[in-house]
Amino acid sequence: MKLEFATLAPVLKSTIVSYKLLNMKFKLGDFVRFVEESREGYITRIIDDATVGVTDADDFEIPVSASKITYVHGHISANKNQVNNEEQAEKSVEFKDKGFYLVVADDQRAGSVVHFHFVNETSYQILASLTTEKAGKYKGEYHGILLPNSIIKIYSASLSELDVWPIFTIQAIFYTPQNSKPPEPLVINEKFKAKDFSGHKKQVPLLKQEAWLIQLDKPELKIDAQKLKESFFKTPEEKIILEKPSKEIDLHIEKLRDDFQFLTPAEILDIQLGHFKKSLDGAIVHKLGSIVFIHGAGNGTLRHEIHKLISKNPQVKTFLDARKEKFGYGATEVILK
Repeated sequence: MKLEFATLAPVLKSTIVSYKLLNMKFKLGDFVRFVEESREGYITRIIDDATVGVTDADDFEIPVSASKITYVHGHISANKNQVNNEEQAEKSVEFKDKGFYLVVADDQRAGSVVHFHFVNETSYQILASLTTEKAGKYKGEYHGILLPNSIIKIYSASLSELDVWPIFTIQAIFYTPQNSKPPEPLVINEKFKAKDFSGHKKQVPLLKQEAWLIQLDKPELKIDAQKLKESFFKTPEEKIILEKPSKEIDLHIEKLRDDFQFLTPAEILDIQLGHFKKSLDGAIVHKLGSIVFIHGAGNGTLRHEIHKLISKNPQVKTFLDARKEKFGYGATEVILK
């Protein structure tokens, strides 16, 4: 039996409408299950009217047609790292208006690789994007909505190529259904250098590892006139108190700095010698009988510089290779007067 187009038209129209309604029922943070395979996850991106991005338990975002997923009833509608934006915002006692970060973390399997993340610790929903520019060529790397208390990976790079990293352009718009005035949109252009990672790493709860944090929504600097005036009349600083060092000081750079991957050989040597001098001064002030400096064998540069400084110090009685059976020629024991 053949059906005329006039007969089919209402059926087609009804199907199209139903399909659009199917797509519209999903929103960011919904927990869904794939219809044709054993997989489930959270909706982390609305790609278009018919397609969403679903992030599974392995943290892979999978583009999928909205007709191929179904809502899991009875499950809390929130990304595993996110708080349901509107419902939780209404229940929140304290509104947090600062806490938008760029987080740079080491790859757990490849030490030469770092991953960039957006972290939203505010009560706002943040529409954010990252665009990179290199040699006049622009590339959109990420765009999406970050719910309150959420994290998303946006970019990866090799530490060995730090000098040729592109320029980052970060844009962000803040939204909340609550009675709170949103801040001005952010536009940040940044060309990263080694010094940007000179600080210590901090634990990032949402990431569950230590990483470098760069706050993107820093509070505006407010100058206190009274404190500024008082600063001109400060009394001389008190004498620096040197802490008592341990009997063995490890000068390997990875023990002294988290950002050692970004440092040049000259910077590494300066840091190691600075730590050596401070520890030696501390040992002298606290009248230790001796102290061991573990400098490693390497190319001998650090060992040579340390021996040169020790030989000129009037508080040093003598020095020798420390416990060769343990350190070989990689440590020096300093005997103090």
